[in-house]
Amino acid sequence: MYRNSRGQPGAVLAAAAVAQFVFALDMSVVNVALPAIRTALGFAPLDLSWVVHVYALTFGGLLLLGGRACDLYGHRRLLIVGLAVFGVCSLAGGLAQAPWQLIAARAGQGLGAAAAAPAALGMLTSTFPQGPRRVRALGVWSAVNAAGGALGVLAGGLLTEYAGWRWVMLVNLPILAVALALVLAGVPAGVRPDRRERPDVLGAVLATGGVGLLVFGVVRTDSLGWGSPATVATLAVAATLLAAFAFAESRAPAPLLRLGLLRSRWVAGANVLVFLAAAGQFTAFYFVSLYMQQVLGMSAAATGTAFLPFSVSLVAGTVIATRVITARTPRAALVPGALLAALGLSWMAFISPSGSFLTDVLGPCIVSGVGVGLVLAPVAAAATTGVASREAGMASGLFNSSRQLGGCVGLAALATVAALRTGSATDPAALNDGYALGLAVTAGLFVLAAVVAIGVLPRRQAATPDPQSAAPAENRLEGTPS
Repeated sequence: MYRNSRGQPGAVLAAAAVAQFVFALDMSVVNVALPAIRTALGFAPLDLSWVVHVYALTFGGLLLLGGRACDLYGHRRLLIVGLAVFGVCSLAGGLAQAPWQLIAARAGQGLGAAAAAPAALGMLTSTFPQGPRRVRALGVWSAVNAAGGALGVLAGGLLTEYAGWRWVMLVNLPILAVALALVLAGVPAGVRPDRRERPDVLGAVLATGGVGLLVFGVVRTDSLGWGSPATVATLAVAATLLAAFAFAESRAPAPLLRLGLLRSRWVAGANVLVFLAAAGQFTAFYFVSLYMQQVLGMSAAATGTAFLPFSVSLVAGTVIATRVITARTPRAALVPGALLAALGLSWMAFISPSGSFLTDVLGPCIVSGVGVGLVLAPVAAAATTGVASREAGMASGLFNSSRQLGGCVGLAALATVAALRTGSATDPAALNDGYALGLAVTAGLFVLAAVVAIGVLPRRQAATPDPQSAAPAENRLEGTPS
């Protein structure tokens, strides 16, 4: 669909990278500012978490719809609309005077990100043909994506302490302005799809409802618990809607998610792997941040700054991975990367109340950062291997959905695990025990990710699909079990 994108590939890469940076930034930039937001706007304690949760809810719930909309209406168009919505809602959040206004603004940010994130990734896979050029482009995208999440903690701490909590929202505006300028000036409009298919309305309703309820049910477990009737009922309805979605997609003439796409071992394996990796990465960020503040007594700004070594090592791992998979397959970097991340997180699980940043955090952060970096670029490449250009948005939406759900479900589940270990105690020693257990489980998630990479991903690279071909995509997917 996005056929004349080769005019300025550098501009396409820059626009996609800057856009993804701001979406990743907003997954973590607000976290450190929550105490200041509660004081300023008068949030009730149980409502404050929705400043974080509602973004994950709308972002994760609408990603499949956003991905398919990119294929139907154009990556550039959806990227511009998504960035504009995200910017307007960032401004509204920065000017919020009441809790409901900030929560509504965060929901709008999730809506904009759900349209623009799959457009950005889909634009890359359509612009850069499968091979070394795509690997390098996805390496840049992955490094920026990971850096955004890590630097969000740093930015949140510094902005909250020195500029005020409103700037954790307003900081998005100059970044979004740069992204929009790059898109408008350097990204070609592309041609319209050869056929304008009718949107899969039923699939959109079922997918959005199912994923949205899944995220909603999971994020409320911090207050309701996993065994509460409300949680069980919500997750049961979510499962029913997702099962109905799968049934409907198998019969839809123009499905939101073509189920045949999942017959590719590259696509299926990469989505399972990114679910596990995101669950481990996001949860590790959470526990380490809490350990430094609540056990070591570090300030918000110091905690944010402490994530810089992780960010640097993560980018280094991404650069190494890009070089490895240029000559070999994504599997060659995914397996050692996942095991290295598991090693670093296992080391980090030995945190102690009498420890320090230098003895308990710095070394494990560097090791796990390199490991996570080795995973991020290859898993994005694997998720789009063998996918036709006209389904790039669909594959990108699925990949982003898996990542969002992994982070959300993993954080909720492991926060519960840590809370069970801690119990009602609030002293540093008890909190340390809970965080240590949670970090040990995140290491196990990366071990499981390595097992998936070994057992599911093919040993050989898929053949390069012809982006102009109108042949059914099933015929272009390699690594598909016979």
